[in-house]
Amino acid sequence: MKTLTKSLIIAFLFTSLTVSFAVTNASQPKPAGKVQSYQSSLYTDTEGKIRVAVDKMIGGVVEVRLVNSTGKEFFVQRVGRRQRIARIKMDIDALPDGAYQVVVTDGFDTKVNNLVLATQQPAVTGRLIALN
Repeated sequence: MKTLTKSLIIAFLFTSLTVSFAVTNASQPKPAGKVQSYQSSLYTDTEGKIRVAVDKMIGGVVEVRLVNSTGKEFFVQRVGRRQRIARIKMDIDALPDGAYQVVVTDGFDTKVNNLVLATQQPAVTGRLIALN
């Protein structure tokens, strides 16, 4: 009888512990449809254009945006669900001087890169030549 009682108590303890772990894990919300992961890099090329490289898992959508400090979008491109690799080139020659942000997001994780455009005024070197 003691062996049966001890076995029932041990079984009850294991069951209650298992149920408490299951309830704890079930109560935490999990985001639906989250992209497994993505990586991005941002660099400039020799032509002065911005290039963005995105490598991601199949099944998620990644969006690349170029916005100014007021939130106006100058460039938007989505990397679709079936696409794994994207190489994006942004032409910034026509943009006015100011502060911009390149935002790469999958809806859950957002990476922001700051960008400042400033046109340098050409330095005029004056040379005075006097003849007698």
